[in-house]
Amino acid sequence: MTKRFVGALATALIFAGAASAGTNELPELPPLPPLDEVSSPAYVTDTPTTPGLILPVTGSDWATPDAFVSRGPTLTGMEQNAPAPLPTESAATQERVRVSRVCQPRNSDGWTIPQPCFLQNLGIRMGGWLEQGMTFNAQDPADHFNGPVATNDLDSEYQMNQLWLWFDRPADNGGCGFAWGGHVDIMYGTDWRFGINHGLEDRINGFDYQTYGMVIPQFYLELAYNRLSVKLGHFAGILDYEAVPAPMNPFYSHSYSYGYTVPQLVTGVLADYKLTDQFSIQGGFHRGWMQFEDNNDELDFMGGVKWKSWNERLTLAYAVSAGPQGDAGDRDRFVYSFVGQYQVNKRFKYVLVHNLGTENNVLRNGGDAEWYGINQYFLYTINPCWTAGMRVEWMRDDDGVRIAGPGNIPGVRAWDGRGFAGDFYEITWGLNWRPNGNWTVRPEIRYDWYDGLAGPTGLPFDGGSKDHQLTVGIDAIFSF
Repeated sequence: MTKRFVGALATALIFAGAASAGTNELPELPPLPPLDEVSSPAYVTDTPTTPGLILPVTGSDWATPDAFVSRGPTLTGMEQNAPAPLPTESAATQERVRVSRVCQPRNSDGWTIPQPCFLQNLGIRMGGWLEQGMTFNAQDPADHFNGPVATNDLDSEYQMNQLWLWFDRPADNGGCGFAWGGHVDIMYGTDWRFGINHGLEDRINGFDYQTYGMVIPQFYLELAYNRLSVKLGHFAGILDYEAVPAPMNPFYSHSYSYGYTVPQLVTGVLADYKLTDQFSIQGGFHRGWMQFEDNNDELDFMGGVKWKSWNERLTLAYAVSAGPQGDAGDRDRFVYSFVGQYQVNKRFKYVLVHNLGTENNVLRNGGDAEWYGINQYFLYTINPCWTAGMRVEWMRDDDGVRIAGPGNIPGVRAWDGRGFAGDFYEITWGLNWRPNGNWTVRPEIRYDWYDGLAGPTGLPFDGGSKDHQLTVGIDAIFSF
């Protein structure tokens, strides 16, 4: 190992030691908030575009500000806001506490960006975060890329992954009557390379081998009537578990599952109907994977079902996306995603993700392709400031059509590997440290390996020469 890698490993171990030295007591408080349309030109009939920016999961709405909390373990049954006033307090004091429970941000001990009066008058809130980090590769690859690892893909180089600003007006009707709202996200950083939508970001950004650029992950209108809500515009898909917003993920790096096997950013309409307090259904149409402007004048269907137990310890979600891809619309692509989350106890949470996809007429010989995998998360709350996690993943790309880097797009500085027909594995160990309501620090150690044939660019790691790699990464998120 190089000296810089040993230093990075020591940094991660220091974080681990600090976690184990911390108190194991859990006070009665909640824990602090803890790629895609790519095809291989060697195997397909049309020009590749880009992997998608990592987006949400299970149909939960990461657009709303209160959604930006950990996907790690939660302390069930504990109060999420200010404590209830004592019976001896005055009515005025009780009213002030009641209002604070409604209006204060979830992380009440942290600084929040000032809210302009004209936005408040319109019922709009604003906020955001800055995510920045570095990843060190033990292989010291000559091309300085971490292979198919998404977003934190640059070896030994500082990355400002996300400088994010959101504006949100919730369509909150209290479950009855009509309401309207909307949401806008704007992001600048190195993650832009994984979120290029045809007709949007490819028009906003230049393509001069650049590392930084801008993405508009979402902008949509939302209408609500009784138990029905409808989004119209550009928004996140509803498959898988991980999400584009950095604060929502338990690790700095992302899974193969989410990075390569599901639609992440789409443009269209999506309805969500809450049948009961435990069960809801979703359905709608979009223009295609990472397509802001429709390239084939054909619509894809997206829909799913969500269920949670009465005590909210178990949640299940199943979602599908199906429709024609390619400029000619002659490649029917189908993918489904199953996500199960179980809060075993106050400290431990288990998550299972299974995705499977097929696409016909995608190989050069006119054949069909298939990909599938299983991804598991083991998330443990040490105390309100520290959580630990492990992700274990296996992904099978039968025909080498899903794993392909955004470097295939001319003018984008990124890994350009493609065409790996085989099995990808990764194990990630990480910690989340939240010293206050603004900061989250996430060190991690990750080991990847590949079992399969070499593609047109060789093997997936170390500039095409290796079938495995070890990385150590750390990022820091300042939320405001």
